[in-house]
Order: sequence, then C-alpha cells, then structure tokens
Amino acid sequence: MAQEEHALTQQQVVAQLTQQGYTDVHDVDFRDGVWTARARSGDGTHVKLRVDPTTGVAYPDKQVSRINEKDIRAMLSTQGYTHVHDVDFHHGVWTAKARNDAGARVSLQIDADSGRIIGTN
Repeated sequence: MAQEEHALTQQQVVAQLTQQGYTDVHDVDFRDGVWTARARSGDGTHVKLRVDPTTGVAYPDKQVSRINEKDIRAMLSTQGYTHVHDVDFHHGVWTAKARNDAGARVSLQIDADSGRIIGTN
C-alpha cells in the first residue's frame, strides 16, 4: 500500500488559516474528508471555509479579501500615495481614493489577495 499523505492537525489548520489572513478562526472540524472552519476574512466578512487537509489551502464560501483596510492603507503609503480615503471592499476588489506622488487625485482598484494596484483613473 502506498504511503498516505500526512493530514494536517487541527492546530496546523488554524495556523495555516491565520497565515492566509483569516482571523477569529473557530469551529474547526474534520468532516467528509476535509477540514471545515468559520473565520473572518481580511475585510471582516464572516466566512465558512473548506480546507485542504494536506496543504491547508482555504476555499471560502464567498469572495473574500485576505488583506484588510489597514494593510491597503499601509501599502498605498509605501507606494507614495497620500490623503488615502474611501477605502472599501466591493465585489472582490478593494477601492480607494488618494493623491499620487504628483499630487493628482486618483481612484484606485486593488487586488484583494496581493494588494497590487490593478486599475487607476
């Protein structure tokens, strides 16, 4: 018989979810061959998760952000944006208004997983 892959423990699952940006991880249970859990995503949304038992990769029940508003503000600041405001999460993308390094007003769209700016106008 081939050696089975090693399943993660409950503590390892919680650690993996925390590394993926989830907070308030609870109700962690092994069911139907996968770990399940409830948590808050980076944008504060309550989510139900299915978790791969060997890799710890989370599969949320709805679109979530793995980074939060404070992270977005910090990333924009380090990229030279000032007067950041109206930071919000809609339809899987963060949006923000700010001033660029030339002082011009810009509207930004930001990837919810990486924090990379994906659109500017």
